[in-house]
Amino acid sequence: MTIHWFPGHMAKAHRMIREQLKLVDVVVELLDARIPSSSANPIIDDIVGEKPRVVALNKTDLAEPFGTDQWLAYYRTINRPVVVLEALSGKGSKELITRVASAASGKMEKLAAKGIRPRAVRAMILGIPNVGKSSLINRLLGAATVRTGDKPGVTRGQQWIKISKNLELLDTPGVLWPKLEDQEAAFRLAATGAISDEAVVLEDVILKLLALLAMKYPERLTERYCLEQPLPEEMGELLALVGARRGCMRSGGVIDVEKAGRIVLNEFRDGKLGRFTLDLPNNNKMT
Repeated sequence: MTIHWFPGHMAKAHRMIREQLKLVDVVVELLDARIPSSSANPIIDDIVGEKPRVVALNKTDLAEPFGTDQWLAYYRTINRPVVVLEALSGKGSKELITRVASAASGKMEKLAAKGIRPRAVRAMILGIPNVGKSSLINRLLGAATVRTGDKPGVTRGQQWIKISKNLELLDTPGVLWPKLEDQEAAFRLAATGAISDEAVVLEDVILKLLALLAMKYPERLTERYCLEQPLPEEMGELLALVGARRGCMRSGGVIDVEKAGRIVLNEFRDGKLGRFTLDLPNNNKMT
C-alpha cells in the first residue's frame, strides 16, 4: 500500500502561508491528539522559523488519556506551550486564547516600547486537513461563521476572523506535505480522515486498520460487534463476521464486506470503537 495525496491547491496554500506569516505574531499548530506525530507537518519548522508557536492537541476526547499525558510531558520537555482541546465540547478553547496571548506578549511589549498603539494579537492556525481548524474557530466565536465539513480540504482560502478586540485569527487551508515518505504515518492520516478516501485504496486502509485493532484492541471489536474470541487471523473473514452481525447483505445472501469495512472505519473515526492513540513520543508507534 502506497499513499500519496498533494492536490494542487495545497501547493498554493503553502505559498500563501509563507507570504502571510510576516503578518502574524503567533502560530497555532493544531494536531490530532490521536496521531500527534503523524499529523505534524515536517516542513512547519522551516515555514515558521523563530515565530512563537503554540501546540494545540485537538480531539483529545477521541484519544487515550495516557497517550495525551505522554505528549503533554514531551512538549513540556522541549519548552513548547501546549493546550488540549476536546472536539465535541470545545473544552480548552479559553486556555488556548490565554496561551496565544502569553506567547505574543514579547512582541506586544516591543511594539509598546516603540510607541505603537496597542492592537489585537494576530495568530495563524496551521494544521492538516480535517483536524478541526474551522470548528475550533467557530467555538471561539460562539457561532458557526466559518465553513466546516467532515471531508479534508473544505477550507480552500485564507480568512481573517476577529475573535475579540484582543485576538484576530488567520484561518488557513489544511495542508499536507509534498512527499509522504513515512507510509506508516500516511496510513494513520488516511485512517483518521486527513487524506481523502478517494485518494487511497480504501480497502487496504480498512484491512490494515482492522488488523491493528484485532492485534491491539480485540476486546473493542468483540464488544462492539458481538464477536467471540479468538478473532479470525484473516481480516477478510473478520470483516465478513462484522458484516453478518450488522446485516450487511447483498442479494443472494452474500455478505457485503465493503459496507462492513466502511462501518468499521467510520465507527473508528467517530469514537464509537473507543479512544485511540496511534503514535506516541520518541517514535514509539502503536502500529
